[in-house]
Amino acid sequence: MTTIADTGLQIRSLIKKSGELELTLASVKVPEPRENEVLVRVEATPLNPSDLGLLFGPADMAAAKFSGSADSPVVTAPVPQAAMPGLAARLDQQMPVGNEGAGVVVKAGSAVKDLLGKTVSMIGGGMYAQYRCLKASDCQVLPEGTTPADGASWFVNPMTALGMTETMRREGHTALVHTAAASNLGQMLNKICIKDGIALVNIVRNEEQAAILKKIGAKYVIDSSSPNFIAELTRALAETKATIAFDAIRGGRLASQILSSMEAAANLDAKTYSRYGSDVRKQVYAYGRLNTSMMELGADFGFAWSVSGWLLTPFLQQIGPADTQRLRARVASELKTTFASHYAKTISLREALTKDAIAVYNKRATGEKYLIDPTKG
Repeated sequence: MTTIADTGLQIRSLIKKSGELELTLASVKVPEPRENEVLVRVEATPLNPSDLGLLFGPADMAAAKFSGSADSPVVTAPVPQAAMPGLAARLDQQMPVGNEGAGVVVKAGSAVKDLLGKTVSMIGGGMYAQYRCLKASDCQVLPEGTTPADGASWFVNPMTALGMTETMRREGHTALVHTAAASNLGQMLNKICIKDGIALVNIVRNEEQAAILKKIGAKYVIDSSSPNFIAELTRALAETKATIAFDAIRGGRLASQILSSMEAAANLDAKTYSRYGSDVRKQVYAYGRLNTSMMELGADFGFAWSVSGWLLTPFLQQIGPADTQRLRARVASELKTTFASHYAKTISLREALTKDAIAVYNKRATGEKYLIDPTKG
């Protein structure tokens, strides 16, 4: 029989009205699951870039200070005054962090007793904790032989990658472009596209990242640091006919360069000239913000274009429960192949609030993704 403590540890993020971020490891009461809920002992939860947006907010982590003790660490950092107006809804509130995770069901409500003892993946926030109580519908039972570490990143990256190809099809495109393409998500997207026969143009930032993708079979890999970047991108777009892009960078000129290259590719075989540009519809979706500067758009890609944001949750709401479950089922069946995640290091909740760990995972660098195991230590 599993012994369950009355309280458990949970990472909390607080931004004070005074303009200071405070990260702590709080002791919280372990709740009793209701009729349709389960209590899960969290054993693996990833540090995704989307989690860091809530964990750190706009705080200047280069100026962070570390205090408290090894058992009860405290991290503080200044928040720029210019960012404070946009934070009004979260000021002076201790917020749990962690979008997704996996673990073992240690208690189950009366209507979902069949989940007791099952290894499940979860979505719903607050995963940087030893225990998580949530609706059974927010859990995905993992296949036999799958560990919590295997299933920890089951939702955000896999469902986002599948959402991209699903969006492509629904909007009538036949091939796509992805930036920051050597990431965990980018590698999954390549595996999906190779398996499903979709042409994918990958944009990376250096030769090392290009090598990562070529090793797994990517055909079109374009290095944005190359002096021939635009010509190489245009050639790849002409060959693939890719007219939709998912951009993790957002800031700077990359989105504009993609649209310009799509327009140039469309005009390579144009029979007539139009001062309004080609009638080929070009779409760039920004789904991340690795570059926090302003997005700069040029004027050399005609009028048949659009730039907008794309987020996973609104997309899933749009396609509905049946199609969402279809995508979830595919992820569960391919967790160790198409959707396998790789981590540079596994750390404890306490270690997640140390200077050394933050210095690494806050870089959000390819190949340096961390996994938290709340049972560790």
